[in-house]
Amino acid sequence: MNPATSAINPQKYGRLLAKVKPAVIQTEAENERMLSIVSKLMSKGEKLTPEEAVLLKLLGRLIRDFEEHFYHLEDAAPHEVLRELMDARGLKQNDISKLLGSKARASEVLNGKRAISKAQAKTLAEFFSISAELFI
Repeated sequence: MNPATSAINPQKYGRLLAKVKPAVIQTEAENERMLSIVSKLMSKGEKLTPEEAVLLKLLGRLIRDFEEHFYHLEDAAPHEVLRELMDARGLKQNDISKLLGSKARASEVLNGKRAISKAQAKTLAEFFSISAELFI
């Protein structure tokens, strides 16, 4: 049995699933709804319940699967992947500058003048809940 799932309360998790109704994402609207839920869960930080942590992981997988299929990110250059993900979430350069280290680095990366480092790729992958390989 997985230790992460052994600590969850099945009744609480069932109620959470009934409320959120996660499913394979088919449309932009569904993706936006899931992104909104993920944002709310992530804002709880370390106060996530075990049930919420499992749900967050599930939603991240659903979002990643949708975005990799819908946006065909595997065919794009790393900076194009980043731009597409930012556009999909309504993010600006300033919103990701901390993830990349500075405003100047963010500008260089977004303009394709600087490659995304492995450390930055990992940070971006965690932030967007996708594979770091898309940024390398």
